[in-house]
Amino acid sequence: MIIKGFTYAAVAAGIRKKDRLDLGLIFSEKPAVAAGVFTTNRVKAAPVLLDMERLELGGAQALLVNSGVANACTGKIGMQVARTCTDLAAAALNIDGNLVQIASTGVIGEQLPLEKVAAAMDELVAGLSSSGYDEVARAIMTTDTVPKTAARTCSIAGSKVKLFGMAKGAGMIMPDMATMLCFVMTDANINADILQQHLAGAVKLSFNRITVDGDTSTNDTVLVLANCTSGNPEITAFDTEESNVFSAALTDLLKDLALQIVADGEGATKLVTIKVINAASEGDAVQAARTIANSALVKTAFFGEDANWGRIIAALGRSGATFEQHSVDIFFDDVLLVQDGLALGAAAEAQATEVLKHKAFTVTVDLKAGQTAGEIYTSDLSIEYIKINADYRS
Repeated sequence: MIIKGFTYAAVAAGIRKKDRLDLGLIFSEKPAVAAGVFTTNRVKAAPVLLDMERLELGGAQALLVNSGVANACTGKIGMQVARTCTDLAAAALNIDGNLVQIASTGVIGEQLPLEKVAAAMDELVAGLSSSGYDEVARAIMTTDTVPKTAARTCSIAGSKVKLFGMAKGAGMIMPDMATMLCFVMTDANINADILQQHLAGAVKLSFNRITVDGDTSTNDTVLVLANCTSGNPEITAFDTEESNVFSAALTDLLKDLALQIVADGEGATKLVTIKVINAASEGDAVQAARTIANSALVKTAFFGEDANWGRIIAALGRSGATFEQHSVDIFFDDVLLVQDGLALGAAAEAQATEVLKHKAFTVTVDLKAGQTAGEIYTSDLSIEYIKINADYRS
């Protein structure tokens, strides 16, 4: 989706591998309102620390991103390299350096080759175009097999508002946040504080509800740039009709991207929704679903298309959620396999096994302990996942 005022470019800078796009740039013709959500890992990469510092200013005009090297655990040198990279971009774009955000993804512990970024900067800026977003989406990929983009349009006070997002992520995926990058561009006219609140809420219901392998990264970043050109009256309050319309569009966009990440999980063959219903609290529902979704035994059973519900109820039992084991029902899509904690027999298991052969399906766990529900989105755990991560640095 082309949003007036935003341009994009990507080049092959040779940061880690030759002849592949690995350096991207997103540019707003005018300073944009900015919001961001970052990893909760105590170990944070230099780009994350720099972005968090600059985000306090409330605005940004450019985003420089590289793949191949994460610039994490690189000390004072890594921090200086991050700053210098943004300075190079700012000089080439003729903008204030504090308006440049930066993101990196790749191998932890290696220094980002500054000389390669510097050598590619002029070509990168010269290549900016309104249609270059697909190249940036490819430049941020690491073990991803496909680029991930999504677009939404909504109407706010009679004005057409556009949102376009791109994301990367396939492994080291679990909230809070996941090992992923996501960048959203919008022409919405919105206050920075309200944008930040809506982004935090949208991330909670999207990227913080996915897991591939239970690991949280050092570089997780979601950034939104709003250039305020759509013509809608400025959104300055959180709970208004206009504000809620924007929030719904943003949440839907991020959920789309989050599900694309899970579907492209390293070695994944299944996209699975774990839904816990009738829990005592939302916290119980989400935690129970997350524990099931992260269980290696459950995930390998999904890969093997084995309706091994014992692994599910065992994971549920250590989740900390309140329930009685003799009250639990378990469904595979609409197939009831377990009722009141007991299996319903071979015929039900055969039907559940057929469900597991699908590319995407839902496991619903009814706790009968309350009236709240929660979902987590996960993938199976395959032999290919082991191969990918055993050879990641080679």
